[in-house]
Amino acid sequence: MAATGTFRMVSEEEQALRAKLEHLTVKDHGPAKDELNETDESRVSAIKELRAMMRQRASEGDELAKTVQENFGTQPDALLLRFIRARKFDVTRAHELMKGYVRFRQDYPELFENLTPEAVRSTIEAGYPRILSSRDRWGRVVLLFNIEHWDLEEVTFDETLRAYCVILEKLLENEETQINGFVLIENFKGFTMQHASGIKHTELKKMVDMLQDSFPARFKAVHVTHQPWYFTTTFNVVKPFMKSKLLERVFVHGEDLDAYFRDFGAEILPVDFDGSGPACDGKETAIKLFGSEDTAL
Repeated sequence: MAATGTFRMVSEEEQALRAKLEHLTVKDHGPAKDELNETDESRVSAIKELRAMMRQRASEGDELAKTVQENFGTQPDALLLRFIRARKFDVTRAHELMKGYVRFRQDYPELFENLTPEAVRSTIEAGYPRILSSRDRWGRVVLLFNIEHWDLEEVTFDETLRAYCVILEKLLENEETQINGFVLIENFKGFTMQHASGIKHTELKKMVDMLQDSFPARFKAVHVTHQPWYFTTTFNVVKPFMKSKLLERVFVHGEDLDAYFRDFGAEILPVDFDGSGPACDGKETAIKLFGSEDTAL
């Protein structure tokens, strides 16, 4: 009998990738949830308090607060809970984060113009960035960025940041990720003088602004490996833009990876991140996030 309606055949390859990446949706939140002191009662109370604060601050004439109320006033509780979790149930700080979320989009509208999965898919498929198929031992999502083959003319800095923005929004739909957070590993082995001179300080500031106070995400660490000596110059440009909390979470390893492997087991890392685990490519990441590109089947 002929089938009717729209449907898509899921290939065996895609099924395997989805199963492989299912680690990213497990429900055992682990110690991070205890760190937040989260209970059914605290969720209800914090959401109620945040909604009242949003209305109050908007009525006081703060333009950012007005925009927060306009954008989030009618949104479901689950969306507000992302900001509350990101600030450990401190409602005042959660509201400030919501203002930061709005401010980032006002300050950098070029990152959000026509921002759709289709607009960034080719960047993600190229590997900028990738998502490790397993969480780390603390249940955190691991984002991977290998700079070696990054051609700034083919994939611009802004295109990479746009991909990050879409990935963060998508992954934050998952409660496990809201609670346990993210870590970023950057392999700078192929960082060239051309990279160093081709990235503007304004672009570096934009990246730092994305990582702090602009998303309801718990960025737990940034690990840098195999950086050349002139990486220091680029890092010194970035440092003034970083708050102390973020700066304390940046670990620059160079060629000494002992501390790196204390955080990440080699068995979960791909070879190009000094591991012995399965390969991880951009197409795998895109399928996980958006499904197969061929949706007409």
